[in-house]
Amino acid sequence: MKRYKAIFLDWDDTIGDWQQAEYLALKDIYEACHLQELYPVFENYIEAYKPYNLELWGKYGRGDVSKEYLHFERFYRPLLPEKGSTLDGRSKEEMARWIGKEFLRLTNQYFRLLPEADRVVRYLAAKYPLTIISNGFKEVQYYKFAHSGLQDCLTHTLISDEIGINKPLPGIFHIALERNGVKAEETVMIGDSYSSDIAGAKNAGIDQIWLHEGDTEETATYIVPGLVEVMNIL
Repeated sequence: MKRYKAIFLDWDDTIGDWQQAEYLALKDIYEACHLQELYPVFENYIEAYKPYNLELWGKYGRGDVSKEYLHFERFYRPLLPEKGSTLDGRSKEEMARWIGKEFLRLTNQYFRLLPEADRVVRYLAAKYPLTIISNGFKEVQYYKFAHSGLQDCLTHTLISDEIGINKPLPGIFHIALERNGVKAEETVMIGDSYSSDIAGAKNAGIDQIWLHEGDTEETATYIVPGLVEVMNIL
């Protein structure tokens, strides 16, 4: 088995349970904003939000849109099906901005680690310096780091929002290599997203451990169904 000198890790849906926090936050928002006027059931709102949000994150990762545009537009677009410019007594622009602020607050409130994340991260930290590389917004990521109980395990944290370079662009990985004083071939990246974590590591010449269940035509240095299986590799 290849020996590495440093480990790079994604955060959301690799260590932290972002999907659950997002779901619960959007459910609270749906009820608070009376969005049943637009979507009879909550699942309809999710179906309107998620694909467009994913599309915007792809554009953000490529540097095609700004953080501010992404954060406003992902909440504004789902408000458009209803005729008129107001909803629940507010303009749709005003409501989208309020939803954006509330979403950040609620996803912090609902933050939890994924099962086995604490055990696996502590296992890795005892053997390697760990660096988080995240495309998340600094307003929420630092909160999650601080409340994860894992801060003592993290040697470096790189957030694209601060660095000014998003995954999958290789620049953010190059900065992580410099901070750790290691070469690309001495490092491995662990993440759940092929488009940002795995493709980004490949772009930088770094090995990858992709957390992925099911069949796929994509390739990675290692593919495992969950974080706990990483312990069999490292």
